Amino acid sequence: MLRGMVRRKPIEEIEDETETSGLRRTLGLWQLTAIGVGGIIGAGIFSLAGAVANEKAGPAVLVSFLVAGIASAAAAFSYAEFAGLIPKAGSAYTYGYAVLGEFAGWAIGWDLLLEYTAIVAVVAIGLSGYFNDLLEFMSVELPLWMSGAPGTEPDGVAGGSYKVNLFAVILCLLIAWVLNLGMKNAARFETVLVYLKVGIVLLVIVVGVFKIRSDNYDPFFPFGWGGAFTGAATVFFAVFGYDAMSTAAEESRESRKHMPKAILLSLAIAMVLYVLATLVLTGMVDYRDIDPDAAFSSAFDSVGLEVVGAVIAVGAILGVLTVLFTFMMGATRVWFSMSRDGLLPRWFAKTHPVRHVPSRITWIVGAGSALIAGFLPIAEAAELTNIGILLAFIVVCIAVVVLRYRRPDLPREFRTPGMPVVPLVGVVFSVWLITFLQWQTWLRFAAWFALGCVIYFVYSRRHSLLNRR
Repeated sequence: MLRGMVRRKPIEEIEDETETSGLRRTLGLWQLTAIGVGGIIGAGIFSLAGAVANEKAGPAVLVSFLVAGIASAAAAFSYAEFAGLIPKAGSAYTYGYAVLGEFAGWAIGWDLLLEYTAIVAVVAIGLSGYFNDLLEFMSVELPLWMSGAPGTEPDGVAGGSYKVNLFAVILCLLIAWVLNLGMKNAARFETVLVYLKVGIVLLVIVVGVFKIRSDNYDPFFPFGWGGAFTGAATVFFAVFGYDAMSTAAEESRESRKHMPKAILLSLAIAMVLYVLATLVLTGMVDYRDIDPDAAFSSAFDSVGLEVVGAVIAVGAILGVLTVLFTFMMGATRVWFSMSRDGLLPRWFAKTHPVRHVPSRITWIVGAGSALIAGFLPIAEAAELTNIGILLAFIVVCIAVVVLRYRRPDLPREFRTPGMPVVPLVGVVFSVWLITFLQWQTWLRFAAWFALGCVIYFVYSRRHSLLNRR
């Protein structure tokens, strides 16, 4: 049994396997970068930055993003080395399988299926809140039964109760439909929204810089350095996304060259925009007056630029759709890779004969995220996320060190600098962030992991392609 758990996927076979996968290589460097930026920049800049500045860090939210960005970069370098070495769908699952063994790969892949799906649901729920507010502004009142998940009714609601968050359900199914159009068409949709989102952030920076008051930066550390580091633990979950983008390796042209560049470019672009936007936000408004829920739009309202605030609000809703796209794509590609390896039924690995996408998996993930978004409050859905991403970072950072010393002869398009210090920084920071998670998160993770162990030992271990050999 132990022998089967530690068997590794031969790296030399991976390139041949990808050529007959059924996926089509259509993505270029900038489309990959757009998918990465789309996954990184989302609620983090439009709401999380304001909440952290108001409650934890003050103007030092800038430091929070820098610290989180440095820690994320340590993992990004490791992902970039693997992406140039193993151009296969599955990201952390594939890297873990090839270096640390089958069970380690299975554990990360199984966990990411839940994490990515839950992230899609959480973002959809958050967007539904903005949509409901927009309808109220337009004096449109939805029936109560379709306005939210059961048990989330605000105080004083009369005449019924919430039954389902219908808009969140529709959003999840809409993204599944877009992904099923084929990666080339879906990537065009994603790229347009990313350009829109980046344009909105640039609008915030260019217009807002003229409304900065230097006295709003004093004090810069109202909560001390501890507040800035606590803020870093919070905003860290806004500076990954390249991990989900890396699951599209088999749909990238010249993947060995483009994937490492796209990973590092997407993180660099996102970090520059995060830093400039937070400088503008905390310079325009005293951190104590920042609205945690709609920071930028309310900040422009407060300085008499209501039209700009409205544009930002609408742009934020459209722009955050890219997060749904990136993480739903990530979930489907991890599942596809696990099924192709025999760890899950190979029926799921069947791709559409014309569009060359795993349609069966995409609709299942879309339906699963829709169920979570429609019937769970956002707090409960959010508790399903976070821990899996951090564990994936730990596995990838450890694996890149192990493989560098085990197989130094392998041709690497990109080499992680500062080996082994940089990957170990990623490990230490991820472990540190895990300590901030609530016990309920650990409990849900343990339950999901236990279910995964049952499936692995009952089905996956015996049906694995490596076991058949």
